Amino acid sequence: MVESVTVEQMVKNVRLRVLQGEQYLQRTIVTADISRPALEFAGYFTKYPAERIQLLGITETSFAKDLSPAHRKEYMTKMCTPRTPCFVISTDLPIPVELKKAAAEADIPILGTHQTSSRAISNMTNYLTRRLADRQSIHGELVDINGIGVLITGDSGVGKSETALELVRRGHRLVADDRVEVYALDEQTLVGQAPAILNHLMEIRGIGIIDVMTLYGTAAVMPSDSIDFIVHLETWTPDAQFDRLGDRGDHRDIQGVVVPQVSIPVKTGRNLAIIIESAAMNFRAETMGYDATETFDRNLNSLIKRNSERDTKKKHEQ
Repeated sequence: MVESVTVEQMVKNVRLRVLQGEQYLQRTIVTADISRPALEFAGYFTKYPAERIQLLGITETSFAKDLSPAHRKEYMTKMCTPRTPCFVISTDLPIPVELKKAAAEADIPILGTHQTSSRAISNMTNYLTRRLADRQSIHGELVDINGIGVLITGDSGVGKSETALELVRRGHRLVADDRVEVYALDEQTLVGQAPAILNHLMEIRGIGIIDVMTLYGTAAVMPSDSIDFIVHLETWTPDAQFDRLGDRGDHRDIQGVVVPQVSIPVKTGRNLAIIIESAAMNFRAETMGYDATETFDRNLNSLIKRNSERDTKKKHEQ
């Protein structure tokens, strides 16, 4: 888990520029929430979220202009606390004189952007949410199969890396091998990526470490991907029970996000890459409203009905 991000890191990754206090860019940001001061300009600081980035746009600066110079100085000084990471001025607005002085005295940087307040908040929130999200490390492979992020799990030695490599050879893209760092972007979206030290790398027993991007090109890898579907590989045993119709509807809960999952038996002679590829395409078809199991049920019921009608007709003829 990344517990904080520096202001400097955010400036480099979001379209912002430093207007004042470049020497203070190592201040830390601990939350993705952005505050637009409102009640503070009326003198109410009881619930002031000092730990948030403070953004001033057209509305905030216009309201501040209507205050007396004494009140502007008082309120903007109170807004500059030891916990405040930075101020952001949107829409290329000038920095209020009182804020410029108060921020300088408190060692707080002031950033600027030509973007509107809404766009600036969206960009900063998206970046900070990804960086500050709780992360969980999962043993497995993450491969993008025709736009479907497939997490392949299973016991060590079951053949996950070899299967992922075969999927890459079939034109799909590797995101992570062996360890997948997972975080919830929101209540419905799970994202996975490789640890920085393992980017583009795979371990193949008997060969060692290989660089997938070097061997197969940049189109064979992705930096991150959503986790839409889970395939769990299990060693086949005679008494094991596996889904044969595809109607179990198994799921796995990861960080509060429920992800569909199927279990596939591993047995000599089975082409796991093709099976997983087919499972991913079948999952996509189901999300688009087509269910092969329902089609089979309709066909079976239709056949039973026809046979029943034929048998009834024969009895009547006799």
